[in-house]
Amino acid sequence: MANELNAGFTGTPAEQPEGVRKAVKSATSVAKREAQAVATGAKDHPQTTSALVLGLGAIIFGLGYLIGRASAENDRSRHWW
Repeated sequence: MANELNAGFTGTPAEQPEGVRKAVKSATSVAKREAQAVATGAKDHPQTTSALVLGLGAIIFGLGYLIGRASAENDRSRHWW
């Protein structure tokens, strides 16, 4: 009698996902594989990874500075008094 007890789901679903659920499952699988590939590449090439991170940080900082400066110049032109 104890051997007949089946608690929990241990098999595959009878109906395979389709439509949106299938697309989400596929996208999740692809995202996991890509994240693993990026992590492996970063682990294998730490100098390149740090150079890319620093370079992107500098570019983003520069763009933020230019946007902020342009915004400040526009604010000064509005004050005519």
